Amino acid sequence: MPSETPSPPPSQSAAWVLPVLAVGTTVLHLLFAGRYGYFRDELYFIACGQHLAWGYVDQPPLIAVLARLTTSVFSESLVGLRVLPALAAGGLVALTGWLARRLGGGSYAVALAGVATALAPIFLAFGHMLTMNAFEPLFWMGCAALLVEMIRTEERKLWLGVGALVGIGVLNKHSMGFFSLCLALGLLLTPQRRLMRSRWLVLGGVLAVALVLPHFLWQLGHGWPMFELLRNGQLYKNAPFALGEFFSGQLLLLHPLFAPLWLSGLGFLLFARSARPYRALAFGFLLLLGLYIALKAKAYYMAPAYPMLFAAGAGFVETAVRRMLPRAVVLIVVAAGGLVLAPLSLPVLSEEQFISYQRALGLDPPRTERHRMGALPQHYADQHGWRELVSAVAEVYRRLSPEEQARTMIFAQNYGQAGAIDWLGRAYGLPPARSGHNNYFLWGPGDIEPTVVLILGGDAEDHAEECSQVELAARLPPNPYVMPYEDQLPLYLCRGLKQPVARLWPNEKHYQ
Repeated sequence: MPSETPSPPPSQSAAWVLPVLAVGTTVLHLLFAGRYGYFRDELYFIACGQHLAWGYVDQPPLIAVLARLTTSVFSESLVGLRVLPALAAGGLVALTGWLARRLGGGSYAVALAGVATALAPIFLAFGHMLTMNAFEPLFWMGCAALLVEMIRTEERKLWLGVGALVGIGVLNKHSMGFFSLCLALGLLLTPQRRLMRSRWLVLGGVLAVALVLPHFLWQLGHGWPMFELLRNGQLYKNAPFALGEFFSGQLLLLHPLFAPLWLSGLGFLLFARSARPYRALAFGFLLLLGLYIALKAKAYYMAPAYPMLFAAGAGFVETAVRRMLPRAVVLIVVAAGGLVLAPLSLPVLSEEQFISYQRALGLDPPRTERHRMGALPQHYADQHGWRELVSAVAEVYRRLSPEEQARTMIFAQNYGQAGAIDWLGRAYGLPPARSGHNNYFLWGPGDIEPTVVLILGGDAEDHAEECSQVELAARLPPNPYVMPYEDQLPLYLCRGLKQPVARLWPNEKHYQ
């Protein structure tokens, strides 16, 4: 027998709330999808999509498949590349509103939860670019939604859906494993653990393992490069972990004004009698929070778990605030507050307007890496300078003789540079880029023994250790909008490698 009576059907007017919010969120993202340029990671994922495999040094395979699919349909359209993230953002709003309804909320709770999810700074950022982060919240909240539905209906066959989501979610991002584990442990801490005594759970687990197994075997066959990358990131790349900054990051990334909403949602799930069947959601959240603190994770890693708290908190507000005027004030404050901070995550302003606006607000995004910042925060800076870089490289390449061009290697310091050459350089007839960074290292130096290496960045003194002749061929002009380490990038021509490139290649490995 079901443990809870089904939620009453929404009124005819309320039935429009969720579709309008979801479609509006998708349209909002598409309106500004082409405002700046390609994001560094997008260029890399496009390159991975041209080398489809069951795994990569730094991520599972799903994002490469999505990049391949998107570029096959939309070619070089930047807006087209970002259609799927925009749809995922709208889907997350719809799923959060659905959760609010299933947790007992009415049309107001649906609206409040949907608006908060749509305008939370971190979800605005996630929905803007083709990255794993755009789809991660959907998989997490899909599992939470199926668990809620299972608790309501006692339908244990839903474990098959959970298994499918966990498996595909891990193929999107490994953190899906952490969330599903914590959610399962949370369920074990409640009387609803009886749902786990089912053959359908076993079958769901088998399905998840079957989906993930090829990727697991890829990692095993390549010596678990992900562990090496994570270790290097902690040592050399990630900003030092500080507990206070981790918690302040939660407030800023989810929006300071939204904190009462998700905190009340957490309290509602933990202590409200009507929420007792769904307490596993709160326990799972707290277990994941403790795990990420122990692992010294980046602040935004927790973000995909918050929509379920928005859904629960919205229902609590609807119950606590009965009168129409105070309800309207709360909804307006949430919407207006979200719009005020929206330019920090979504490029609704020009670069100079954004710089002035951020300065007026006095808010800086949490730092996740040790790199020195420029005029723009990293998620915006990494959307600048790629076309200029490719144009400058093409100009140097054109100055070479046809014989030299035929035996030229373009070597990039990182996957952003290499991805830009591979994707945007096709229009200039540039050869494929080579790099030691992450999966570019595994793709190797190519089959041609180069007589000329066109090197992007680095130091002439370092290059001279491997080259008989090093020439500074060009330098990119100053660009205040790129990351400082990409600004005024030197381009070198290296002639006369002192060793065969195959012998030099192992030294270029750079997993970070």
